[in-house]
Amino acid sequence: MYEDPIVDEVRKTRERLAKKFNYDIDAIFEDLRKRQVEWGSRLVYREKKPRGEQPPTPER
Repeated sequence: MYEDPIVDEVRKTRERLAKKFNYDIDAIFEDLRKRQVEWGSRLVYREKKPRGEQPPTPER
């Protein structure tokens, strides 16, 4: 079976966070919310598109 190094890294990070917060999902999310405030502009915010709006298609 193929092992993806990115998936492995994500799983290791998930396990590390779970252990750090004693497998308490509420504590994990509280920490993430605090970090989100600290990171501020380093996060990407997408514009919300109205439902049904299609992106323009390139001319061929």
